[in-house]
Amino acid sequence: MPLRVKARIAALIVAGAVAGGGVGAWAVAAGVPGVRPAAGRAAADARRTRAPAPRPRPPAGPVIDVTGAPGGVKARGAMLVDADTGQVLWARDADTERPMASVTKVMTALVVLEDGGLDREIRVPKAAETYAWSHGGETASLHPGDVLTTQELLEALLLPSGADAAYALADAYGPGMTAFVARMNAAAARMGMSRTHFTSPDGLPYPTETSTYSTPSDLIRLGLAAMRYPAFRSIVGQQFYHLPKGPGHHQYWWYNTDHLIGWYAGAAGIKDGFTDDAGHCLLFEAARSGRTLIGVVLGSPATGVAAGAQDAARMLDWGFSLRLAEPGTAGSAGPRATTSAG
Repeated sequence: MPLRVKARIAALIVAGAVAGGGVGAWAVAAGVPGVRPAAGRAAADARRTRAPAPRPRPPAGPVIDVTGAPGGVKARGAMLVDADTGQVLWARDADTERPMASVTKVMTALVVLEDGGLDREIRVPKAAETYAWSHGGETASLHPGDVLTTQELLEALLLPSGADAAYALADAYGPGMTAFVARMNAAAARMGMSRTHFTSPDGLPYPTETSTYSTPSDLIRLGLAAMRYPAFRSIVGQQFYHLPKGPGHHQYWWYNTDHLIGWYAGAAGIKDGFTDDAGHCLLFEAARSGRTLIGVVLGSPATGVAAGAQDAARMLDWGFSLRLAEPGTAGSAGPRATTSAG
């Protein structure tokens, strides 16, 4: 997996387009942070950890006229949903359990955000480095002994997909790995993610390749919940984050491993992942012309480092091309419809 880091750097050089930032239906987008927050912003950062109250349930009927299906999608499992109404536009094996690799880290971030305290200072334990390398995970190259805020560790978790950051957050917020994973599973049960199970805060393939798993429909629930937090949205929408050297910590540059960001116009996040068994996975959101779509692909074949993003782009292109339904003339797919077409 370290090869993905080199491939990502090359992809960043090639992909020069700047994505347009979409404002999703579930949150008000916050400004994109670039450096360590100043002390004067502590109160504002604390408020950012509170999710806004859910909006009233939208009308049950579909509002998009669904015709056909996205072509060329190679993922084994997938789903595309209108984030405003919850209408399912297309799905493939929506309730089939599959490993989701580092998409797991979305739940890790959500559990931390529910606790709050973005300015909480956490010392990076030596065990975080050992843990990441022993399991072959990607890292944020955290220096043991550095003192970073929760906000900064979330950047390290979600952008370079650092397993060392996942360990540091789990150790602090569990407290301890076992307690934290239990909190992740409790959160999944509370959210109705009945076909999801976690054995780690990072999605690494242990104790087996498939011991951490979810379904497309469950991951849509997770993505909608996470994107309600402005702090989360602001992190996953960035191409990179620079933390200058400061008291108690080194300098860091973290690049987003999500290939949609900076390449697909309107992409707003969320999180990618890869293991040999899971294939390429991507939970994603994008907005164009007032329409916000959220989707997921699981098991895109390893044809290249951006395989998941390519599947996602095909789904989004199709979804944005659909027209609004005339009253009483809705297309074939309703809010709960699923199909394996395509």
